[in-house]
Amino acid sequence: MGTLVMIGQVVLGLSILIILHELGHFLAARAFGIKVEKFYLFFDAWGVKLFKFTYKGCEYGIGWLPLGGYVKIAGMIDESMDTAQLKQEPQPWEFRSKPAWQRLIVMLGGIIVNVVVGIVVFWMLAFSYGESDIDNSKLAYGVVPGIIGKEIGIQPGDKILMVNGKPAVAFRTDVLGADVMMGDAVLTIERQGDRKEINVPSDILNKVAEHKVLEFAEPRRKMKSVGKIEKGSEAERMQFQVGDSILAVNGTPTVFFDQFSEEIKKNVHKPINVSVMRDGQELSLAGRVDSTATVGVSLITEDLPIIAHTYGFLESLPIGTKRAFEVITVNIKGFGKIFKGDVRADKALSGPVGIAKMFGTEVNWLKFWGLVGMLSMALAFMNLLPIPALDGGHVLFLLVEMIQGKPLSDNFLEKAQMVGFFILIALMLFTLGNDIIKW
Repeated sequence: MGTLVMIGQVVLGLSILIILHELGHFLAARAFGIKVEKFYLFFDAWGVKLFKFTYKGCEYGIGWLPLGGYVKIAGMIDESMDTAQLKQEPQPWEFRSKPAWQRLIVMLGGIIVNVVVGIVVFWMLAFSYGESDIDNSKLAYGVVPGIIGKEIGIQPGDKILMVNGKPAVAFRTDVLGADVMMGDAVLTIERQGDRKEINVPSDILNKVAEHKVLEFAEPRRKMKSVGKIEKGSEAERMQFQVGDSILAVNGTPTVFFDQFSEEIKKNVHKPINVSVMRDGQELSLAGRVDSTATVGVSLITEDLPIIAHTYGFLESLPIGTKRAFEVITVNIKGFGKIFKGDVRADKALSGPVGIAKMFGTEVNWLKFWGLVGMLSMALAFMNLLPIPALDGGHVLFLLVEMIQGKPLSDNFLEKAQMVGFFILIALMLFTLGNDIIKW
């Protein structure tokens, strides 16, 4: 069931974005009196259609190949590669008969709509839910490094004070934000009263892609008591009780959750003695850690300090706009890292499987719309790349036409479209294959 929920969410999210993107081209073309012959969600490759109907001379439908969608604009060389129409005399309702500036707006229509959708989604999320984060400045016990954090030198209890000389106030935004995850950042930390600097390597994004962001660092949490005991677990056999306060494992004090977890992991397949405080009396509970490196207790920890803000309707607009354009900034930095060789493409790029995993196996509408907003901005960025067959390729050729005062030849455009088509197919196969290998 979880897999179906995941597939359903990714299909719904991408379908919304594809339809709105193509609607941008459709409305711009219609505004300039250009005839639109087809409007399709997914591709009807080899003429195979799941559904179709015709309204006012335009065929609307759903294709069988879920690799995007398209609008077929009369008199334009596009992914359909239908060049028969171009051999006839230009008609006033065709794309090729319109001024270059009008054709430029038509080609930018989808990108503009994606940007608007991204801004509106993040605007509404800011208005509906506000912003919340962990107050990094009030983490009394510092952080616990994960696999990535340990590699760059972060130690348990370190307090991350600044990132690139700026105070690290919000944990997820500042400590786990793009400035750090993209590498080349400098962390100012406090360790046992002394200040030190830790350099984040330029290729850290490879590790983040492999291990996930939370393997950088998490807030250090002090344990309060046992909250739940799994039935049939080793903890039940050891006679743990809800409310027990854990003091030590095999004589090693365990004040923090990470200390308890570490001691349990160190004693897999070994006997352990856990000291607990129960009703003012210290007890020793004996048992053995199994291969899962757990004993079967859920622990209640101290609450983390939270920063929360709510915004009015208009006040939320600049907040949402900033969030939306941060997606494009991160994409630009990410591609820059790939081209510089700091980040491997197979680590940084994800295809449909990777996107589906981002949505997850449970329905969470806050997460769903957040991902839709992010993907809308990413789609705008990707479509603006100057690759033939993408909107950005058409925009580039139109700008060349406007500069030189005459259009590029149909023969050149046809060949460029074919080259771009093969580039996109190769990219799709690479990301899909990469997803499968990761999976």
